[in-house]
Amino acid sequence: MGGTEHLDIRREGATLVLTLNRPQAKNALSLPMLVGLHDGWVEADADDSIRSIVFTGAGGTFCAGMDLKALAGKGIEGEHYRERLDADPDLHWKAMLRHHRPRKPVIAAVEGYCVAGGTEMLQGTDIRVAGESATFGLFEVRRGLFPIGGSTVRLQRQIPRTHALEMLLTGRPYTAREAAGIGLIGHVVPDGTALDKALEIAELVNACGPLAVEAVKASVYETAELTESEGLAAELKRGWPIFDTADAKEGARAFAEKRPPDYQRH
Repeated sequence: MGGTEHLDIRREGATLVLTLNRPQAKNALSLPMLVGLHDGWVEADADDSIRSIVFTGAGGTFCAGMDLKALAGKGIEGEHYRERLDADPDLHWKAMLRHHRPRKPVIAAVEGYCVAGGTEMLQGTDIRVAGESATFGLFEVRRGLFPIGGSTVRLQRQIPRTHALEMLLTGRPYTAREAAGIGLIGHVVPDGTALDKALEIAELVNACGPLAVEAVKASVYETAELTESEGLAAELKRGWPIFDTADAKEGARAFAEKRPPDYQRH
């Protein structure tokens, strides 16, 4: 199990927990953090005993965006990871979920600031929980910058376009309640409990057939931009083989025997 000085990786049963850990800088993205994130997503994909991922931040903050100095490797905190970025110039986009989609469900647990690059990474997650005092927003235009982490493409596909454009063009902050109201997040919980709620949701995911879960997630994203007839055809191609898996047989047996299923990865 990997991790870096700015990214903690730990296991909670079948859930891999990735924690941004640079609270003194409001978990601003650094090169060590991006390397750790990249490695965490790779580990989750490679290990079949991992069935879900929880993505969170330490110190009561999710992420306040990019630390450009650290990303450039000019500071002591990032210099020893420079060779990783040189070897894979796309590493930072994979880490931020712009150019990589984990095959396991990713559940975001947000406390405090989740702005700029934080809100951009959030759009790469599947299920989202936030504490009541969390703050969201894409502040780039206020600084004369462009939200190049994918927001001009993804946001309008995840929330109504009028809300996406308001968030993108005003650069204003949004409360957790506002974010839930426009559909950016799914749960608002008392401050300090977002991680607990995310782990609770992860346990529900972990109790399901892992092959079915991965196939369902893949189908949702694969069919998002297809016509209905194309999407239904793609769904059938993706979903029908699941019925012939050991997971499906175990699920049927467990139902008949009125017991929890014991899914073993095949």
